[in-house]
Amino acid sequence: MEDREIRAALDRHWRASDANDFEGEHQIYREDAVLEYPQSGERIRGRSNIQASRAAQPNLKHFAVRRIIGAGEFWVTEYVLTYDERPSYTVSIMEFRNGKVIRETQYFGDPFEPGPSRARWVERMP
Repeated sequence: MEDREIRAALDRHWRASDANDFEGEHQIYREDAVLEYPQSGERIRGRSNIQASRAAQPNLKHFAVRRIIGAGEFWVTEYVLTYDERPSYTVSIMEFRNGKVIRETQYFGDPFEPGPSRARWVERMP
């Protein structure tokens, strides 16, 4: 699969994620995909288990993709995932095999107040 096809699949994945389209969201994964959340120590094996775990979440969520970069088998998406109006700055690292995701690792970072020691060099982001 060419990079432009993978990029298009990622765009569809994130749009489906934002729309709570669980079928569309999980078409990108292989049946034997693995999803890891290192911060909570969780590993979920299998596309059906990944989909079921996400569908079971009661939170209202919104995905705002900031950028997608990658080539070949490795792709990174940087996005803001808002659960119940609380943003979490998130990175998804996806490894593809034969055009589908075999492994994904997601990292989450909560917002924090800027440090006053660097204020004179800082430009505030929206």
